[in-house]
Amino acid sequence: MMKLLLTGVWACLVTVGTSLGISYWKETAAALPAKQEQPEGLVYEKVKVINVPMIAEGNVQGYVITQLVFTADAKVLRQLPVPPEPFVVDEAFRTLYSDEKLDFKNLGRYDLAQFVQAVRMQVNKRLQVDALQEILVQDFNYVSKDQLRR
Repeated sequence: MMKLLLTGVWACLVTVGTSLGISYWKETAAALPAKQEQPEGLVYEKVKVINVPMIAEGNVQGYVITQLVFTADAKVLRQLPVPPEPFVVDEAFRTLYSDEKLDFKNLGRYDLAQFVQAVRMQVNKRLQVDALQEILVQDFNYVSKDQLRR
């Protein structure tokens, strides 16, 4: 009878010990960061959509909506102290908002090459490193205030 009781206690201790061991192992494995492969060469990063209000005659007439993609060397991006995306968004907004040559009712005539060149140069200047290789325009459109109400 005593052997049966000791065998039962031993089985319970083994079960509890195994459960604690497995839960500890899973917890420590989850706490370790997953090893991520670092991309090499050029990387493409998409910038969030930018909505720039177009003001004429003292009122908002509509919005220029654009989305940009920039290319950069992966090694240079990893060495930057801050991500370049906020700088790209800021420079694109400033450039579009302050450009007096922008005819927002006829965007077909807007010089996109000069726009992306200016944004790239300003971002690289602010980051104090030649980080961005190229900026690409994924979307560039104008939505009037009347179209927003529909």
